[in-house]
Amino acid sequence: MTETVPITARDADVLLSDGTTAHLRQIRPADAPAIVAMHSRFSERTRYLRYFSPYPRIPERDLRRFVTVDHHDREALVLTSGGEIFAVGRYERLGADSPEAEVAFVVEDAHQGRGIGSVLLEHLAAAARQEGITRFVAEVLPANGAMLRVFADAGYSIQRKYEDGVVHLTFPIAPTELSREVQERREHRTEARSIVPLLSPRAVAVYGASASGQGIGAALLAHLRDGGYAGPVLPIHPSAARVAGLPALRSAVDAGTEIDLALVAVPPGAVGEVVADAARAGVRGLVVVSAGFAETGPDGAAAERELLRAARDAGLRLIGPNCLGIANTSSDVRLNATLAPRLPTAGRVGFFSQSGALGVALLDAADRRGLGLSSFVSAGNRADVSGNDLLQYWQDDPATDVILLYLETFGNPRKFARLARRIGRTKPVVAVASAARPAAPDVPGLDPAAVTALFARSGVIRVDTVAEMFDVGMLLAHQPLPAGRRIGVVGNSSALTTLAAAAVHASGLILAESYPHDVPPAASAHDFADTLADAATDERVDALVAVFAPPLPGQHADEDADFASAVASVALAGEKPTVAMFLAGTLPDRIPSYPSVEEAVRALARVVTYADWLRRPPGSVPDLPGVDPIKTKALISRYGTQPLAAPGSPGPGEAEAHEPGPSAPELLAAYGIPVVPSVTVQSAADAVAAAGRHGYPVALKAAGGGLRHRIDLGAVRLDLGSAADVERAYRELSPFGTGVIVQPMVAPGVACVVEMVEDPQFGPIVGFGLGGVAMELVGDRAWRAAPLTDLDAAALVDEPRGAPLLRGFRGAAPVDRAALAELLVRVGRLVDEHPEIRSLSLNPVLARPDGFAVLHGSVQVGDPGERGDPGPRRLRGGA
Repeated sequence: MTETVPITARDADVLLSDGTTAHLRQIRPADAPAIVAMHSRFSERTRYLRYFSPYPRIPERDLRRFVTVDHHDREALVLTSGGEIFAVGRYERLGADSPEAEVAFVVEDAHQGRGIGSVLLEHLAAAARQEGITRFVAEVLPANGAMLRVFADAGYSIQRKYEDGVVHLTFPIAPTELSREVQERREHRTEARSIVPLLSPRAVAVYGASASGQGIGAALLAHLRDGGYAGPVLPIHPSAARVAGLPALRSAVDAGTEIDLALVAVPPGAVGEVVADAARAGVRGLVVVSAGFAETGPDGAAAERELLRAARDAGLRLIGPNCLGIANTSSDVRLNATLAPRLPTAGRVGFFSQSGALGVALLDAADRRGLGLSSFVSAGNRADVSGNDLLQYWQDDPATDVILLYLETFGNPRKFARLARRIGRTKPVVAVASAARPAAPDVPGLDPAAVTALFARSGVIRVDTVAEMFDVGMLLAHQPLPAGRRIGVVGNSSALTTLAAAAVHASGLILAESYPHDVPPAASAHDFADTLADAATDERVDALVAVFAPPLPGQHADEDADFASAVASVALAGEKPTVAMFLAGTLPDRIPSYPSVEEAVRALARVVTYADWLRRPPGSVPDLPGVDPIKTKALISRYGTQPLAAPGSPGPGEAEAHEPGPSAPELLAAYGIPVVPSVTVQSAADAVAAAGRHGYPVALKAAGGGLRHRIDLGAVRLDLGSAADVERAYRELSPFGTGVIVQPMVAPGVACVVEMVEDPQFGPIVGFGLGGVAMELVGDRAWRAAPLTDLDAAALVDEPRGAPLLRGFRGAAPVDRAALAELLVRVGRLVDEHPEIRSLSLNPVLARPDGFAVLHGSVQVGDPGERGDPGPRRLRGGA
């Protein structure tokens, strides 16, 4: 029997369809009074639709059964707000060890229509799958249209039958492509909707503004008022009649108007009272500028957890604490709820900054660059609202064309990569991630260039500095995307054009044929414009680099020539994206201008790579036969957090599998990945016996110290055809230490390595490369974020520098690369669907013309942490 799930394992904070939060948890016997109270608030119609009878009160026997479940055959999840239960969903297995369970929900009348049924269904299905349940059945009255829609719209394949006045539904609960799409659409809508009232509030309450005009709260109030905010500004003060010339209120409840946003600048110890007051007034979200939380140490972290718990219990979204604030430059809103004295210049760029300390400087830098912003959010400690939430909001925001992210850490990296792949198809995402922890520095091949490539393949333009983020942002905001990699260079200085040509080559771009074009230093502004115009219409050119040095005094007749206008006349025509290094005069903001040639070309190269990604079809994650996620989940649950290894083949730092836990081959086989059997023996006699069971010929390999592949060190003996050969080989391997692996021989092939590591910026990433010590030394690995599409996998097989060995090198037969690609897709799906898998290695994989053979596999399982994606919708942290 599956081990009972801990009572908190299924707790989650969730967003409802109106953008407010609620807490989902497993039911407890102590909930009996709350269940009775909720039942008393039901209308007669709700009782009838749920229980098929009036059911005016819950009998004591039924009540005990409702609140006492084993979390295995019977599970019940409740939704709460402010500690009050307002919805219950439950399943009950139909007989001992049955794969089917009956599912039902009930939602208090006042909370119906908020998407609660779909949330409960997602979490109940996930819980049931953990317990080996594969199908749900439900009985619904035909009049209960809302419940029928919950099931019909979930994306499952539902069978319906009408009998005895009841609709009988049956459906498998394994995730499908459609159910995932439905879930992601709902997640997108709810998360985006939760941000709307923060950036476009109907009214703003300000807590902590002093009557003296001093302090952070007073600054927030002044910036909000002076920025031209269109709605009511309501200072909340315990005693003052007026604050900053505005009438002050004792409580937000006294406002007499609907308040969406509260700005909080009170001491940390008083924040709890503010949350309670804001909740009573129906506020939708908080921006907590106050410091003194997690950034100060363990006590501050505990206070931050209390703040988040209070906000979530009240249904509020929280930005901060310890943040700079938020801004919206729309003429209809003009919200400057930040510590920056001036509202940013209006534009088409959404900007998210995790750093509160750098926030003012970042906004000032954006203004100086002429980078207009649509909205700005500084998340500070990022207790709740994160960059992922803003990605969801900006995806559909008609005022935003480009997204900039300054990230110090990643909350849910897997979700970030998923969102970026989707949103990057319509709006470019530029991220500064150099402050984040380096990605898996001990993994061969995962160097900074590989990390940058991973971002690019997820549709994210990764840059190393804030300055470069603005460089790229300016180009994306004001110029069209390039149609290719061919760059035309035009300038009036041969030294500068030579530098530009060298920068083009160094950036991996292609210098267009017959370029650079040098304009004589004495040429007029008209001549310079003509040369640029010719380049802009040249079919051999996809993008332009214009470089200009001021002519020496007396070098040409027209000393007052306006070269800036000459450049602008071409660059603003929109024919080709244009970047400039212009050392005389000032170019219009819409022409990205840089202080050096190298910076101009580097920004252009980032955008060219992004445009290349857009032109490539995304591919799809194919349906795969022989995949059993439910069995895999059960194996992982049974084993716990120990490393799984192929029997008899532990690698460095790996432990042997301990019964009754599964081996790595069991786990891999559940996803259609076969591993050649092997066993570790401790004596020559046992080696002979194992060889007899496998069948000759066999291979013997040293088991310890990571030597099992080291033919070059003599740690492997192959093609042993008799007991005598096995005994001799065992003696020869004994100097390498105790333990020898015995494995049947397979046909030879090209040795490859497939692995998965947990990257702090992307979550699970899958690597592929050629095997052998030399390849490991040079780090010949290519990487993709999981899950892999069919096109991802095919590209991954062809990307390593050693890939020509797979296509047939010097007369060798080409291997079945399609089979390798399918193997990579299976690995990607396995690690994507099971976040408990922290690392995986298949080494070696022998690739052959007729397929492949996996000789060894190891898997490390553990706590999935914040990487709970995919899975039922939940908010990060707080649960």
